[in-house]
Amino acid sequence: MACTLDFIESLCGLLAPLGEVRSRKMMGEYVIYVNNKCVITACDNNAYVKKLPCIKALMADAACGSPYPGAKEAYILDLTDRRQTLKAIETLWEHLPFPKPRQTNKKVDGKRGDQ
Repeated sequence: MACTLDFIESLCGLLAPLGEVRSRKMMGEYVIYVNNKCVITACDNNAYVKKLPCIKALMADAACGSPYPGAKEAYILDLTDRRQTLKAIETLWEHLPFPKPRQTNKKVDGKRGDQ
């Protein structure tokens, strides 16, 4: 079952104190960006975050699962604990890389750059 729009809007609203929050639909589910870093994979109305050492102690009691078949196991955020959720995302954000810029095929003298 895909995430509901209400869930995504609520999740983005919860994260608003951390800065610019946006969602992007990807193959029926969503990814959530905070200040241009992908921090959450949202599937089936659950918010999954990567299992990184920087949040291991904070997420010690968190449920775990895979957002989709074949995905690595991740922590599932307890969105009822607003303070813990914000702390986990803030900590993750500091340790996650910015997305790599997309390469474009630039035209040179009327030809694509890869020819």
